[in-house]
Amino acid sequence: MNTKRVLFLIGLWIGFNTNITYAQQCPTMTSPIDGDINVPVDNLIQWTAVDGVIGYLVSLGTTPGGGEIINRRSSGLNNFYQPTVGMPENTIIYVTISLFLPDAPIKVCPIKVFTTVNVTDPPDCTTLNSPQNQETEVRVDTNIKWNYATGATNYLISLGTAPGIYDIIQNFETGNILSYKPDDNFELNQTVYVRIIPLNENGEAMGCNEEYFTTGESTVQCNTNDFPVITIPDKVSLCTNLEFGTLHNNQIARGYRWIKLNTDGSEDIISTTRNFEYSEIGNYRLELYNIISEFGANIECAVTKNFEIVYTESPEIDDVIVSREPNGLRIEIIAAGGSEYEYSIENNDYGFQDSAIFTNLKPAERMVYVRDKFGCGVAQRLVEREITNKDFPAFFTPNGDGINDFWQLKNEIDSSELNIEFIYIFDRYGNLLAQINPKSKGWNGIFNGRELPPTDYWFKAISYSQKEIKGHFSLKR
Repeated sequence: MNTKRVLFLIGLWIGFNTNITYAQQCPTMTSPIDGDINVPVDNLIQWTAVDGVIGYLVSLGTTPGGGEIINRRSSGLNNFYQPTVGMPENTIIYVTISLFLPDAPIKVCPIKVFTTVNVTDPPDCTTLNSPQNQETEVRVDTNIKWNYATGATNYLISLGTAPGIYDIIQNFETGNILSYKPDDNFELNQTVYVRIIPLNENGEAMGCNEEYFTTGESTVQCNTNDFPVITIPDKVSLCTNLEFGTLHNNQIARGYRWIKLNTDGSEDIISTTRNFEYSEIGNYRLELYNIISEFGANIECAVTKNFEIVYTESPEIDDVIVSREPNGLRIEIIAAGGSEYEYSIENNDYGFQDSAIFTNLKPAERMVYVRDKFGCGVAQRLVEREITNKDFPAFFTPNGDGINDFWQLKNEIDSSELNIEFIYIFDRYGNLLAQINPKSKGWNGIFNGRELPPTDYWFKAISYSQKEIKGHFSLKR
């Protein structure tokens, strides 16, 4: 083949497969670079963008592949992540970047490593983040938040009703989190004075200024129609057979905040998009808000909803127990999997139900279903029609008139529901007289070419599952 033609075809193949190639490549960490030392504890973690991905997950740990600092935290489509409370000093940090790929499993990229600087000085001071310094019309149930102070591992917060007088709380240690929620609400139209002192093993920040805010009611009020509506459930599933899930928010709002509620009491905003991709179980909060303006003043009309992401398993059907009751059949479905399931049977007018038991059923072959309530799959099993000795005729009259001349299973049983393999007929002494196919016409009362006398005979039917059904019938002439 012509060399130029070969090169052209290779180039054409690469061109057509550019997106696929990029989507499978792992990024290069650009800040800090792999192997860096003396990295600032507040350093931005940044990597090269990867074409074709639909999101990134970031883990920072103190062990290879670990998530002791942050575990599989989503950065959306941003190719960077800023640790909320910094990183521990003089520590080897292991970084794992994972890629969300369309219609493919999450791709976990090779671990990168760097070492943080040894912090030898106390941290600098911090400032209020929410409410801001000198802000007015602050809600009485406000949650006080402040900005991260580089190198800080703890914070002391003091609150008071006059400058320098901390009669609400004084030097309360919050730990390495950036928020504090007072046990009681503030009073309305009250000025609250705040002092926050960052500290670490080297000492406290010096000369931190006092800030303040004032509670009150906004002159702009939210009407009922100004609030978005949240419809997400209290529990959301992360299927154990999947690496991530997507929570679709069907409501339109001006803004969205998906917040991870960490076990240490801190909170992280992990997404501001309408829909939310997640890969970690735990407690979360969704905040939806609209902004209204009046006379130059703006107010956020927000609603919130806490929810939990839990692991759920696809159901499996361990057993189906069928029993006869006076009013019909009773079916009980035994499911395994450890999640919350709902149950249904074929041709059930009521759809799925919480109970695994169905009663007052007519004999029939039917499909039974078990469905995970959180959308992690459906299991199904065919339940054969249970045949008993009542499904065989009590007598037959082989007199050649074309009516009831053969003894066989009752013909109202649908052939698709027939699960009998063989039927054996015996005389009163246990001698085998005939073996008939359940799909044939049946037995005509003849043995070895002669008609047998009118009397009682016995039968034994064997199902495909080797279940035996026994009974007797009469031959009448």
